[in-house]
Amino acid sequence: MKVLALLLSSASLVLAVSRTSPPTGCLHVAKSGGQYTTVQSAINSLSTTSTSDQCVFINKGTYTEQVYIPKRAAKLTVYGYTTDSTSYAGNAAIITYSLSAAAAGSNDLSSTLRVWAANVKVYVIGQGSQALALSAQADGGYYGCQFYGFQDTVLANEGKQYYSKCLITGATDFIFGQRAQAWFEACDIRVRSGGYYITASGRDSSTNLSYYLFNRCDVAAATGESVSSGQYYLGRPWRTYARVVFQSTSLSSVINGAGWHDWNGDTDVANIYYAEYANTGSGASGTRVSWSKKLSASVSATTVLGSGYTSGGWFDASYPS
Repeated sequence: MKVLALLLSSASLVLAVSRTSPPTGCLHVAKSGGQYTTVQSAINSLSTTSTSDQCVFINKGTYTEQVYIPKRAAKLTVYGYTTDSTSYAGNAAIITYSLSAAAAGSNDLSSTLRVWAANVKVYVIGQGSQALALSAQADGGYYGCQFYGFQDTVLANEGKQYYSKCLITGATDFIFGQRAQAWFEACDIRVRSGGYYITASGRDSSTNLSYYLFNRCDVAAATGESVSSGQYYLGRPWRTYARVVFQSTSLSSVINGAGWHDWNGDTDVANIYYAEYANTGSGASGTRVSWSKKLSASVSATTVLGSGYTSGGWFDASYPS
């Protein structure tokens, strides 16, 4: 049974201690008393061709549905009920759904939230097995999110993506994808018992722009999970040009001294780019695999996301970092 929970936020986040009522102009989704009783019905009511900004507010409660946000011309703002908009701790709008990738036909189709529209910001929590909390298929920002899953929790697959102060929980290859340029800022990465690998980069050529960068994050066992010291690796290469960097990140003892792992014994590692810079914690020490790198300087956000990323409608410079 897959259970995923979502708390959604906006393309133009307004910081507040709490956000417990719909901002002016937002469609209101609520279990009772709102304009819509499901998130999908509110999304479906919005034009995909209008260029005027769009807004949806999801009141607290549990919504049992799968949500698909198709491509659109407008910037979409989806707010979730929260008692603290600067943290994932107060997220209270929950979306649950049960669908495996095998039954759905693909990872994307199994996801509780499928984002194919650019310029959307999303807050999510989730729980699942071989099914996704999030399928991110376009430029997007994810702020104060909770993504809870087991295998394949977050599919960061296409476009430029920014994750700030999120909680991402999983067990095997649970942050993965093929072409996205994704920056994870001050995120809590929590591993569960029964797994071994955090990332699975599917970058398949030298011209593929895919890049996963974890900056100032914290990696540790999830609350209530029994995870042995050295059980986890920072990543394994789904494809032979995988590119992942962890920098200025706290790595607990769950991280193996080797740091990284090959893909099921595949020795074609010459073009893999796995690197670290200024990490701390007991998991930051050890004899790393020979084909990984220790950097002499940090990687900049412009290297990963491009020089114009701050002007993208998906990026929120005001969000606390």
